[in-house]
Amino acid sequence: MVKGKDQFDKPLAQNRKASHDYFIEDTFEAGMVLTGTEIKSLRGGRANMGDAFATIRNGEIFLHNMHISPFEQGNRHNPTDPTRTRKLLMHKAQIRKLIGASKQEGYTIVPLKVYTRNGYAKCLLGLGRGKKNYDKRESAAKKDAERDIQRALREKQKVAR
Repeated sequence: MVKGKDQFDKPLAQNRKASHDYFIEDTFEAGMVLTGTEIKSLRGGRANMGDAFATIRNGEIFLHNMHISPFEQGNRHNPTDPTRTRKLLMHKAQIRKLIGASKQEGYTIVPLKVYTRNGYAKCLLGLGRGKKNYDKRESAAKKDAERDIQRALREKQKVAR
């Protein structure tokens, strides 16, 4: 492996609405329990995290509503439900920390993206606090202002050359 090279591959699936709907305060990495055909389909980019959410039951964490399309060349033992509940793998201390934080009012566990690391599928979970409508407008205004500043700087650099 080349030194200094980022060990993350490109995201296989990403929840773009999460940063729009939540203030992400902390992130956690969790392994995913998948079948062989699910990981093949995931690597093929056939996943959607739009409505996904995570819950904690009996000291274990589960991912709900993540859609992984069935693998086309798969065998007859493919899971028939593409949005089935999938177990996530985390250390007990991390799960306890998530339990304590998510019990607070307004906090939830949001899956942010799915990627591979060293050949294993990983899910990046965020501890998020819901945004109000005025927060969303404020975030959009900041993003627009930043975009305008960058555009003006690029134009100024073009003129200087």
